[in-house]
Amino acid sequence: MSGEIKLSNITKIFNQGAVEEVTALNGVDFTIPAGSFVSLIGPSGCGKTTLLRCIAGLETPTSGEVSVDGAKITKPGSDRGFAFQQANLFPWLTIRENIAFGLRARRIYKERKADVEQFIKLVGLKGFEKSYPHQLSGGMNQRASLARALVGHPKILLLDEPLGALDAFTRMNMQDEILRLWKEHNTTMVMVTHDVDEAVYLSDYVVVMSPRPAKVEKIIKVDLSHPRARGQDVFLNYRTQILEILDYAGKVQEAEYAI
Repeated sequence: MSGEIKLSNITKIFNQGAVEEVTALNGVDFTIPAGSFVSLIGPSGCGKTTLLRCIAGLETPTSGEVSVDGAKITKPGSDRGFAFQQANLFPWLTIRENIAFGLRARRIYKERKADVEQFIKLVGLKGFEKSYPHQLSGGMNQRASLARALVGHPKILLLDEPLGALDAFTRMNMQDEILRLWKEHNTTMVMVTHDVDEAVYLSDYVVVMSPRPAKVEKIIKVDLSHPRARGQDVFLNYRTQILEILDYAGKVQEAEYAI
C-alpha cells in the first residue's frame, strides 16, 4: 500500500520579512500512515488548510519538507486529489463532464471513461449525470466533487472541510459516503474539520493543532471499529478528550452580574 505522508518540521511564513509577516505553521512534524484516515482539527485560522495545501503542493513550506512515499513534494500532482469546502463544480458542465474534467485535462479520458461511469454510480448520481450543478442539491454536488477528486485514483485525497456547508442530516449521510469510498479504494485521506464529532466518527487519527502559529498539540489514535455509534461512551470519551485539549470542554464559570 502506498500513500504515506511525512511532514518534517514544516514552517510556513507568509510575507516573510514584511511588516505584516504571518507565521502560519511552526515546526509541524508527524507521519500519516498509508491508507489511514486523519483529521486535522484546531481553532479557526490556525493553519490547518495551509498544511493541507502544503501536502497538495499548492503551497511551499518556508522550511521543512513534505514527502509522499519518500518523494519530496514540490508541486501539485495526480497522486493527490483535493476536495474543497464548496463543491466548485463548473456550472456550464454537466455532472458527468465535471467528474471527467481532470481526466480530459490529463488526456487520459478515453482509457478511463469506464471509471467516470463507475464513480457516478458509486456516489449515487446515476440518472443525474446529464444534470447541471444548479439543478442538484448541495449534497449531490458535493458527491460529484468527491467523485471528481477520486476518479483519477489518487494515492491521497485531501479534504478541506468538504461537508461544512451541508445541513446536519446530509452531512451525516455524506460522512458515511466518504467512509465507504475510503474503504473501497484504500486511499489515504486527510481532512480539515472544525467538527469534533465528525473527526471521531471518521478518523483513525485526530491531529489536534494549536492556535496560530500552528504546532501539533497531540495526536489521538481513535481505536474504534467502523461503523461507530455516536452515543457510545467510548466515542464520547474521545470527544471530551479532544475538547479538553482545545479548551472547549465546557468549564462552567460563574457569571458576574451588575445591578
